[in-house]
Amino acid sequence: MNIAALPHCSVLNLPVHLSADYPDWLLGRSQQGISSHVVTLNAEMAMLARKNPTVAQVIRQADLVIPDGAGVALYLKLRGYSQPRTPGIELAETLLQRLARPENSSLVAFFGGKPGVAQRAAHNWQQRCPNLKILVNHGYLSESEQRQWQQTLQNQQPALILVGLGVPRQEHWIIEHRTLCPQGIWIGVGGSFDIWSGSKTRAPRWMCNNNLEWLYRLYQEPWRWRRMLALPQFVIQALLTRN
Repeated sequence: MNIAALPHCSVLNLPVHLSADYPDWLLGRSQQGISSHVVTLNAEMAMLARKNPTVAQVIRQADLVIPDGAGVALYLKLRGYSQPRTPGIELAETLLQRLARPENSSLVAFFGGKPGVAQRAAHNWQQRCPNLKILVNHGYLSESEQRQWQQTLQNQQPALILVGLGVPRQEHWIIEHRTLCPQGIWIGVGGSFDIWSGSKTRAPRWMCNNNLEWLYRLYQEPWRWRRMLALPQFVIQALLTRN
């Protein structure tokens, strides 16, 4: 099966790929021995990319950029695209479920978060999907522990590597280390381990369905208010630009 490149559109001069089934496309590439780096684009990241050319370059180099944030989904809708919002946590969950099927029974890796968080997340996933085998490490490793973890990834070759180090650190880490698993799917998942571990809760379904997940996150983490200023800035840029 030939896995063709996905069509894409431009959001503030950044690519967003269009597909009815991102997981199928990613797993198809993996089965062909092709590595994939996935970026989950939201308004905050898009505005950061306008200020930081290195972040913009990382996004443009990614094999798949999905519309993670409500602002990005609205941007696409205003320009006539029917691509729905695809939260990164939901993409990761779908891939984990597919890889946990008996015919796959694949090895995956969780990397990031505070000590104990990714471990609890992995435990909860293994309770849910017993066939899933998970390598785990937290995001506060020493230099020697980093080298040991990288060697583990290279030796074990997980099919899916989820990296929760925060934006843009997780994206830079993936760019630097993705050659360790040349057939793997690499995704920066932000705070997903916090949700899966039970340390935090995701917004109620009605808020997610109405693109208000950002408001619930602000309620949980009020210290993020400065970062949330990127949202109105993104809207202004969306109204002013054609790309």
